[in-house]
Amino acid sequence: MMAALHALWTPLAVSPLLWLTLACFVFGRMAQRHCGGSPLVNPVLLAIIMMALLLEATDTSYASYFSGAQFINFLLGPATVALAVPLAMNIGHVRSGLREVGLALLAGSLTSTVSGALLVWMFGGARDVAMSMASKSATTPIAIAIAQEVGGVPALTAALAIAGGIVAASVGQTVLGWLRITDWRAHGFAAGVAGSGVAAAQVAPLNGLAAAFAAIGIGLNGLLTALIVPLLAGLWR
Repeated sequence: MMAALHALWTPLAVSPLLWLTLACFVFGRMAQRHCGGSPLVNPVLLAIIMMALLLEATDTSYASYFSGAQFINFLLGPATVALAVPLAMNIGHVRSGLREVGLALLAGSLTSTVSGALLVWMFGGARDVAMSMASKSATTPIAIAIAQEVGGVPALTAALAIAGGIVAASVGQTVLGWLRITDWRAHGFAAGVAGSGVAAAQVAPLNGLAAAFAAIGIGLNGLLTALIVPLLAGLWR
């Protein structure tokens, strides 16, 4: 056990870029709390901006950064698998609203995947860009895996998935408020399907049921996207 802990800690102890990334995110969280929890002050976006400025100022390449902070990337896998826990704990809610959940999931996934690929096609973009756009509908680790399988660009897919999550986290609750949708299940599910982990992290602290449905939305949307995108890839030869 001690040997395993030592093996885990050794790369972390000598990776200042990892700790700088975490520090930037903590600063983003503090800034959001200082602004009354405003979704426009997104901690992920703030952390990205601060790290980008820092890397540019120090002339640090992305390859060097990824090597130093790769432990965060490693955690994406376990975090995605852990979505099975809230899904299993709230399976009763899913069963009770199976038709509504299914229709919302189908509408959200189809709209995101098909519209992304269609926009690229309309503007004369390349197939790999279209597949990257379609794959970005899922949460980042799943989206990257899908892009690799269908001939997309994983790095582009990751950037698009994160950007989409930030947009959903920033305006999602506001839009649902305009539509007078107050059910926390709808808020959580919409955040999970449209914004994956970034938007889910925004809504999860507000309500436990919203957090559960956000996790459900992320998991089910990842599954459905993994089925839809290969079909699109087969049609675009």
